[in-house]
This record gives sequence, structure tokens and C-alpha cells, in this order.
Amino acid sequence: MTAPGNGLLGRGLDISLAALQQQDPYICGIVDVASQVALYTFSHKANEWEKTDVEGTLFVYARSASPKHGFTIMNRLSMDNRTEPITKDLDFQLQDPFLLYRNARCAQNCTAYSRCGLTIDLYRGKIMFSSRE
Repeated sequence: MTAPGNGLLGRGLDISLAALQQQDPYICGIVDVASQVALYTFSHKANEWEKTDVEGTLFVYARSASPKHGFTIMNRLSMDNRTEPITKDLDFQLQDPFLLYRNARCAQNCTAYSRCGLTIDLYRGKIMFSSRE
């Protein structure tokens, strides 16, 4: 987990953590960050990816309550952020530079495009995070 308070970067993460905790008081730490992502959904009717109005910083975080992890895209285009709990029902697939995911609530695929290549893997019930620049 990212340690808060380490210089300018730590101070920025402290501010981001406080903003995330306003949405969810059970968030206890930021695990990883992708500075710029854009969210797309797949339109089966048009058979193509369509850009949504969600674009901004992606935060992967730990929670003190179940589910133990989640992610939020802090939207720069509007006040509507995208938040997803990371559970066994969330399906991920990395197709570099895209992170594809599908949740149980909708039948459509979503993708987050990230230049830093954030990867989230669900493996044997454990969450593993890695990023590469």
C-alpha cells in the first residue's frame, strides 16, 4: 500500500485519500494510481467501443470492510465518478494498453485505457496489483 506523507507525492496521495474517503469512509489506503484513464463501453448494437464521459485518475484502494478492494476513476469531465468494488464477480483482461473489465451488474464490457499500464489480477482469491511506466 502507498505510504502517505512522503514528500510532495505523499501529500498529493493524502489529499486523494481524503477525497476518496468522502465517498467511502471504509477506504483505508491507496494501493496504486494511474494518472490518466478514459472509460469506454462496448456497444453490441454498433459493434464498437464508445467513449463515455468518464475520464481522469484511476485509484485502486484497500478497504477495511468487505469487499476489501475497489477502484474509482475520479472524473475530470463531470461530478460522476466510476467506482467498482473488486470482487470475484469482476472479470479483468489485460490487452495492453487496455484493461478490460466486466461486472455482474451489466452485460456490457468496459475498458480503461491507461498509458502507465496498470494491471489488476484476481488470482486464487488474492488481488495482485502491478504497474509499469
